Amino acid sequence: MKSASLTKISIATSREAEEAVAELLLSLFGQTPSTYFDAETGETTVSTYLEKSAQWSAAARAELQAGLRNIDGCGLDIGPGEVSASKVRREDWAESWKRHFKPVEIGDALLLKPSWVKRKARKGQAVVILDPGLSFGTGHHATTGFCLRQLVAVRAGVGLGEKAAAASRPAHNRYLPRNLDLPLSLLDIGTGSGILAIAAAKLGYSPVRCFDFDPESVRVAKANAAQNGVAHLVKPVRHDLTRLPLASATRYHVVCANLIYDLLIAERDRILNRVRSDGVLVLAGILQTQFAKVERAYRRAGWRLVATDVEKEWQSGAFRFHAGR
Repeated sequence: MKSASLTKISIATSREAEEAVAELLLSLFGQTPSTYFDAETGETTVSTYLEKSAQWSAAARAELQAGLRNIDGCGLDIGPGEVSASKVRREDWAESWKRHFKPVEIGDALLLKPSWVKRKARKGQAVVILDPGLSFGTGHHATTGFCLRQLVAVRAGVGLGEKAAAASRPAHNRYLPRNLDLPLSLLDIGTGSGILAIAAAKLGYSPVRCFDFDPESVRVAKANAAQNGVAHLVKPVRHDLTRLPLASATRYHVVCANLIYDLLIAERDRILNRVRSDGVLVLAGILQTQFAKVERAYRRAGWRLVATDVEKEWQSGAFRFHAGR
């Protein structure tokens, strides 16, 4: 039986705008795009692959063009900005991923790799196996990478970028100690492929809870948890953050929320009500131009930025509660 083809939507753009273009495709079609940079031409192509050809309509093209104009209007050079559509055999798509998908290391703690890569982990390094799918997060994106690094840092008892000795800090500002009798707990809001939850389980976090609004993401995350042998620890569910109770009986040592900035602001109290007062909140998925608004909203609630990272146009941050504000 001949396998169905995919519809490939590609945009020729620049290195400067590739992340913003990828985010646009993700928001429109719900599929995590791939990015390819041609070193000879200096051109970047961002592509997404659609299961149903009906998803690519005149209305979708118009919305995509409007989004590109908006990116250009924000001051980013979008390069050619040319949009193309073509049919791709599923087998060809899978092989192209294999050529371009590389392992990712988070220090000595984590190795993320696809199943076809034979590379072995170093001593003491946890391995997360993730094969690219049509809806996927792989650890290559700047915002996901920041979240992974914070999970490793908190697990190790490192002060998330702060250099002051823990003993010199007030009790409520100390980071969680390296040797804990009890495991650290994690809540991953907007889990996507489940990468953060799976990595946390591999690092020894327990319990690990995660949810996503998109049912396809939940399905993929469950499959990834099973592939990594942590399905008994990581059980993704479908939830709408905006419809969860404002208060939560359960609070977590670490809460990761990789969401769009306006949702992070609008649902600030729901998110904060799920973090322990001595815990760490990691916020990602934020454009650098929007980060100040997010930081200001959480600072007003008493949460202080203790670590941040900027990569291309993205900025992420880790926060701790500070009683003195």
